[in-house]
Amino acid sequence: MFGTLAKSLFGSANDRYVKSAQKIVDSINALEPQLEDFSDQELAAQTQKFRNQLAEGRTLDDIMPEAFATVREASKRVLGMRHFDVQMIGGIVLHRGEIAEMRTGEGKTLVATLATYLNAIEGKGVHVVTVNDYLARRDAEQMGRIHKFLGLTIGVIVPNMQEFARREAYGCDITYGTNNEFGFDYLRDNMKHERSQQVHRPFNFAVVDEVDSILIDEARTPLIISGPTDDKSDLYLALDEVVKNLEKEYYEVDEKAKSVSLTEDGVEEIERRLIEAGLVTSDNLYDVENTQVVHHLDQALRAVVMFKRDIDYIVKDDKVVIIDEFTGRMMDGRRWSNGLHQAVEAKEGVKIEPENQTMASITFQNYFRMYPKLSGMTGTAATEASEFWDIYKLNVVEIPTNLPVQRIDEDDEFYKNTQDKFLNIAKAIKEKNLIGQPVLVGTVSIEKSELLSRFLDAEGVKHAVLNARFHEQEAHIVAQAGRLGAVTIATNMAGRGTDIQLGGNVEFRTEDELSGVEEGPERDAAIARIKQDVAAERQQVLAAGGLFVLGTERHESRRIDNQLRGRSGRQGDPGLSRFYLCLEDDLLRIFGPDTLFSKMMNSNLADGEAIGSKWLSKAIETAQKKVEARNYEVRKQVVEYDNVMNDQRKVVYEQRSEIMDSATVDDVVIDMRRETVNNLVGTACPPESYPEQWDIAGLKDRVQDVLALDVPIENWLEEDSVDPELIEERLQALADQAMADKMGEADHEIWRQVEKSILLDRLDHHWKEHLATLDALRQVVFLRAYAQKQPINEYKHEAFGLFENMLEHIREDVTRVLMTSQLRIAAPPPPLELPELPDFLTGHIDPFFGSDDSDGTSRPTGSEAILGSLAASPAATAGPGGAEGADPYRELNLNRNAPCPCGSGNKYKHCHGAAV
Repeated sequence: MFGTLAKSLFGSANDRYVKSAQKIVDSINALEPQLEDFSDQELAAQTQKFRNQLAEGRTLDDIMPEAFATVREASKRVLGMRHFDVQMIGGIVLHRGEIAEMRTGEGKTLVATLATYLNAIEGKGVHVVTVNDYLARRDAEQMGRIHKFLGLTIGVIVPNMQEFARREAYGCDITYGTNNEFGFDYLRDNMKHERSQQVHRPFNFAVVDEVDSILIDEARTPLIISGPTDDKSDLYLALDEVVKNLEKEYYEVDEKAKSVSLTEDGVEEIERRLIEAGLVTSDNLYDVENTQVVHHLDQALRAVVMFKRDIDYIVKDDKVVIIDEFTGRMMDGRRWSNGLHQAVEAKEGVKIEPENQTMASITFQNYFRMYPKLSGMTGTAATEASEFWDIYKLNVVEIPTNLPVQRIDEDDEFYKNTQDKFLNIAKAIKEKNLIGQPVLVGTVSIEKSELLSRFLDAEGVKHAVLNARFHEQEAHIVAQAGRLGAVTIATNMAGRGTDIQLGGNVEFRTEDELSGVEEGPERDAAIARIKQDVAAERQQVLAAGGLFVLGTERHESRRIDNQLRGRSGRQGDPGLSRFYLCLEDDLLRIFGPDTLFSKMMNSNLADGEAIGSKWLSKAIETAQKKVEARNYEVRKQVVEYDNVMNDQRKVVYEQRSEIMDSATVDDVVIDMRRETVNNLVGTACPPESYPEQWDIAGLKDRVQDVLALDVPIENWLEEDSVDPELIEERLQALADQAMADKMGEADHEIWRQVEKSILLDRLDHHWKEHLATLDALRQVVFLRAYAQKQPINEYKHEAFGLFENMLEHIREDVTRVLMTSQLRIAAPPPPLELPELPDFLTGHIDPFFGSDDSDGTSRPTGSEAILGSLAASPAATAGPGGAEGADPYRELNLNRNAPCPCGSGNKYKHCHGAAV
């Protein structure tokens, strides 16, 4: 009660924040008359003036008012758009590293120009992160005009760019791109063998557009770069046959977790079927030797029971294509992990592609937390404010609208079943269509869009169905959804970033209707006619009540519903929103409270009859909050597990950077050799043991294998004073001498490059294997909960031990390769060229459920060189020698796409490696 009284007297914390920012806006406005008198050259010279002021010791906050005023004036001259005062407040929020929540239509894209310009003046680089490639290109082109006018450079990152073009784009003052492209470039950078081949600069400042979509919705799934593994198509097909006809009494379904588990009878039935199919030999399904079969059996069961065609995926061109659960978009090229995609392919009888092995991964949470300053903007963030703060330490500030909101949000209408609901939706749309009021219909899936389309066809209503298949196409369709009598059906979030203007969008109409008309009087006259048509049509739409937003179902997240509602009522326009629900909706069926069901069913609601009440809306909101809390726990769990890997990732990536930046790695190699010798002796001669307990034969074999030394250790034992320390000292001396002799026979520069290449290659190889091991551990560690242990704590403990083992293996492996290799001088080498990067797949995979929330399409990276290659100088060839005509470079384990070390200029696989 006291809090309510205080709020009424002093305003909320958000109100006070906005009020304090208004003082800065007043100082910005005071500079406007002065800057209006500047010539274009004088205005553009402001950038160098600001840079000089920063060099003299002033801060970005000091120059912010004048910098913002400069951007506003440049925008007026270049785009004909003047920033509103509330947009200035949004720019202040972004510059301070916070999230600006601004309603749809308030011009978030223009707001970003303020903070990006100010922070780009330092020359450290600013990243603007968008939700798709189309928006990245569009914003870079449109908003980039302001920045170019002021003397800044603009880059854009899109798929399939050459490495030099990416490096150039990242070197610009402001770089636009998608979250996936930025993240994958970071992972690829940390797989490269030369610092000069990396594309990223040190992280500085990022502005994330649609920050809720990128940092919340897509953050449940990490980015993954992977490569192919062995083909197991026969196993997938055989298991699909086993589970396809399994009766329902043999398994239990949990729709909330989207999982399926066998009952006790089901386990016995499956064991019988697997034995008959010859897939297992023992009569216990959970014997160790059956681990792989059990894993793929679980995935086959999920594929058959839980994953529905045209809801979770579609089959297109004989391929299974994932459908994004949030956007309804087809995710061409994206694949579920852990064999799930292969199980769905077996179910649908299409070609089964091999599984992929993780080579590098990172979550969006840990990627974006690397930016020293991070900010974002969206129309809907307040409902997730606590998560933004807990995970990213980002504060959410609600920016007031430029004009009061006049949209009317009606209570939900509730029906008994889907049939009744869609019948009434179609009638409501027809009523609005007859008076010319445009209608935007939001659905939750392609299936529901097509169902509603059939109902509208029956009513004779002309409409457009948009399933968010192509970003640019969807933008053009959604942009015209405010025209007189338009009816547009769109999956939730389709066309995000596109403004719906009543009467139509002049820019998009011009682009659509005048694409073939060249500049000149004819085009100018046509544009004037379009503007006149749009203005007249706008008045008709306003008279009809503005845009009517109709939701066919409540989404799991209130935020997604608010995004849909926010399409209407732009910039003070009138509008209307209403949601239609029924008992068969997934949200109510799976997550709704039992009391809601019982009350509704007991009310004897007649067929076709609707009810609506604030109590009902409140109950639905409660169900949404429950789902939001559950989804937050899933995302939080992803972060907790990735934090463990992230600590290790930092160590490995920092070590790689140090190696790449070092002129020589002699000291690292020497330390590794000494650690390896220490480990060999310590294993064979444990502390506080007697000489007769030592494994001398095993030690000799290991020394021969790892150090390539044949030493008479048994003779040393005849000495009275021999102990493990003395054995270790002698082995160290012999190993150091053998390496010194080898280095004396080789060119020092060549040997240093060989050492660095081998060190990076072995580090990458073992890190990849370590990631695969951690993936497997994460899949099974939850079973520790049955022993009353915290899975995350068990994971941390196990992962630390595995990391220590990995480091030990790296030390031994590097020592073995260097000690056993032999160097011979070949012909003078041509300039060193880095081998090509093998074709890897980029994915965005849910580690717990196997789902993939990526946006865009998968693509092979096909760039520079890295993983799997020693990248040694062509003048250095390793190996024990061999007969004439044999491959003398076999022992180097060269990447088959690397240049052949012989200096021929051909790839290794087309030269000496042709016979391998």
